[in-house]
Amino acid sequence: MAIPAAGQTARYTQTQIGGLTALLPDPAVTPGLVRPDATLESVCHGGSTKQFRKTTAEMKAKVYAQYGAKKKLRQCCEVDHLISLELGGADDVRNLWPEPYTPRPGAHEKDSVENYLHAQVCNGKMDLAEAQRAIVANWLDIYVRMPKKR
Repeated sequence: MAIPAAGQTARYTQTQIGGLTALLPDPAVTPGLVRPDATLESVCHGGSTKQFRKTTAEMKAKVYAQYGAKKKLRQCCEVDHLISLELGGADDVRNLWPEPYTPRPGAHEKDSVENYLHAQVCNGKMDLAEAQRAIVANWLDIYVRMPKKR
């Protein structure tokens, strides 16, 4: 077992489904958090998520430190919301994690899951709370099951 770096309190969880491997956030440190005012109306018809995006450099630094991660262009990760802002996620460190690009599927593929879930919710095919719970539980599971564009 690796010794955590100074200040590191979180560990990624490696998960495998359908021959694919992804890293998930530590649920004790990144449990996911929803904006208290998030509703179906605000998520589907509330306009841009820019109004909710208030992630500061200090928040990002804290999240990187929690996971012992360092930003490396095209190598490491990006600080991202576990429950995306477009699904009513909060801009809070408990909803942020340094999302790895690799292994793939990684950060870019999770973006497609967020878009898919947003469409499912706004088309009435999935309840908002169900989509939020699903992405927190295991976004890779959704990625494997969602229809792929050919």
